[in-house]
Amino acid sequence: MPVTDFLKRTLAQQHRLYYKICRKCGARNAPTAWKCRKCKSTNLRWKKRELGAKK
Repeated sequence: MPVTDFLKRTLAQQHRLYYKICRKCGARNAPTAWKCRKCKSTNLRWKKRELGAKK
């Protein structure tokens, strides 16, 4: 069931696409994080965001 409300759709995209991944343990972290919540490593990267159809 697709979301038709524009504001709800953009909010959902923010939560699904904008977060950081720890390169050491793979944990998901907040976009404002500067160190990992699990292993305390500072080696974080942004989640890759390529919009398109799933394969």
